[in-house]
Amino acid sequence: MVDPYERSAEYLDLMIAGTWQSLGPALAEVLQQVKAGPGPVVDVGAGTGRGVQAICAALPGDDPVLAVEPSSAMRAVLLARVHDAPELRERVTVLAEDAVHASLPDGLRAIVAVNVLGHLPPAERQALWASAARRLAPGGAVVVSVTPPFAPEPVPRTRMASAAVGALHYEGWATAEPSGDDEITWRMDYRVLRDGRPLSEVTVDYRWWVASENRLAEEAAEAGLVIRPAGKPDLGLHLLTRSGE
Repeated sequence: MVDPYERSAEYLDLMIAGTWQSLGPALAEVLQQVKAGPGPVVDVGAGTGRGVQAICAALPGDDPVLAVEPSSAMRAVLLARVHDAPELRERVTVLAEDAVHASLPDGLRAIVAVNVLGHLPPAERQALWASAARRLAPGGAVVVSVTPPFAPEPVPRTRMASAAVGALHYEGWATAEPSGDDEITWRMDYRVLRDGRPLSEVTVDYRWWVASENRLAEEAAEAGLVIRPAGKPDLGLHLLTRSGE
C-alpha cells in the first residue's frame, strides 16, 4: 500500500504545531476524566508524537504508553521526538502497526485516536470499537476527535496552516471532493516560499471516510460502548466508555 505521508511527512509536524497548542491541553483535560486507574495507554495513529507528549503530561508516572503508527515517514519524527525527551523515552514504545492489527494488551487505561477516524473505513472503525470494548480496563475510555465534514461534500480550498523557519515560509492548503458514498478525497498542497516566491510544492491526496456523530454512536453501541462529547465543542473531542460505566 502506498504511504501518502512518505511525501508529506517533511511538512506535517510543522503544519499541525499551531493546532496542538489548543488540542494538547484539551486532550490532557479529557484524559483526566477517565475513571480507570493506572495502566497502559495507547495512542492510535500517533503521527509525529504531539499526542504522545500530551498523554504523558496528562498522566504523569511510569504507566507505559504505546504509540501505534503505520507510516515509516511519520515514525521517523515520532521516534526522534520520543528519544530526545527523557520523560518520554522511559515509558513510550513506538509500534510499527496500524489501528486494527496492533498487538495490544488487556487492561488499557485509555485508547487515544485523535485525527484518526477518517483514515478508517467503516469496517475498521467497528473493529476498533470491538477491540476497545474487550481490552479497556474497568472505567477505561477511548478518546476520539469527531470533526467535519460529516458527509461526503466538497470542501473549498483553504489555507490550513503556515509557519516560518529561518528564511523560508511554509504553507499547507487543503481542498476535498466526494469520492464515494461515505468517503472524500483530501488534496493537500504543501508550499515552500522565500521572500514570497515559491521554491517548491508537494501535492498529496488522502482518502478520508466520513461519519456523523449519530452513525458513530450506532457503531459504538453495537460494541457495547457509548459516546459523548468531552471538552471544548470546537475541538470535537469525544469519550467512548462501556455502557453503565
